[in-house]
Amino acid sequence: MTERLNAARPYALGLFRIVTGLLFACHGAASLFGVLGGAHGGGTVPVGAWPGWYAAVIQLVAGALVLLGAGTRSAAFVASGSMAYAYFTAHQADALFPIQNNGESSAMYCWAFLLLVFTGPGAFALDRLLPARGDRAAVEAEQQPRTAAA
Repeated sequence: MTERLNAARPYALGLFRIVTGLLFACHGAASLFGVLGGAHGGGTVPVGAWPGWYAAVIQLVAGALVLLGAGTRSAAFVASGSMAYAYFTAHQADALFPIQNNGESSAMYCWAFLLLVFTGPGAFALDRLLPARGDRAAVEAEQQPRTAAA
């Protein structure tokens, strides 16, 4: 059973990346373009408004890159940092725990993107088509089936 789950790991990780990137990009699109309900229930964030407009640009661009699996680790690092900033500046002052200060989504996005920084994009990623700077060996090694340690 473990071998079958390990064989499916890159695909599960790829689907996780796609869904996470899509949801994050939707936040940015809602804030920038007023689609999907708009920013905070309607409308858009004013251009250049700190930090909302910049956060929305990061959400849209980093979310799209993560969704496509292009520059996944770098985009996920920026997205994770932006969500950590959002949590500590907009939520932490209200209460200690995310459930108390409405910061659950910021905290979850922060940790989800940090996970992608360390795991890479998984399957279905543009990163897999064009490995750069000696990453080809790492990609090939990751795609090899893993055997259980004796």
